[in-house]
Amino acid sequence: MTPTLLVSASIRPAHAPRRVNPTISFKRYFRIMMTSDQIELVQESFAHVLPSAAGAAHAFYERLFTLAPETRAMFRGDIDDQGRKLFITLAAVVDALDQLDRVVPVARALAIRHVGYGVEERHYAIVGAALIETLREALGARFDSATEAAWASAYAILSGVMMMAAKEAASIKQGVTA
Repeated sequence: MTPTLLVSASIRPAHAPRRVNPTISFKRYFRIMMTSDQIELVQESFAHVLPSAAGAAHAFYERLFTLAPETRAMFRGDIDDQGRKLFITLAAVVDALDQLDRVVPVARALAIRHVGYGVEERHYAIVGAALIETLREALGARFDSATEAAWASAYAILSGVMMMAAKEAASIKQGVTA
């Protein structure tokens, strides 16, 4: 079964005002969306993937390029080098899931860089689907429903932060204030 990963462009609580400091609002929302057990599941499962990071990265990019062939043109360098960068970034984020103050600025900066590469909002759901399927393959039986839900929550939160940052960067680039 192929999971459907729905990612909202705005994942703030309904009661939160529109214009808030993204770090503060996501701190509170992150605690609602991910439990400490889920954070632990993500961290433990990622530790099992790390020994085969090169193969997992290769599988991820194969899936990504199958799901969205147009993304291939966004990668001009060595794809193995890109895979290493992917896993270094994932490791930093996964390691700091319980320290949102460290995760949000990294995710925002990454999103802003990706605007320049041509990444569009629709790509985030595709990347999420490729990531989930890659983890399912790499972890085998260890990728149970609880682990999948934990990864889906983490990705939804982080991609939400990234999409908001990308929109802000695009607005600033166009000289429009949101």
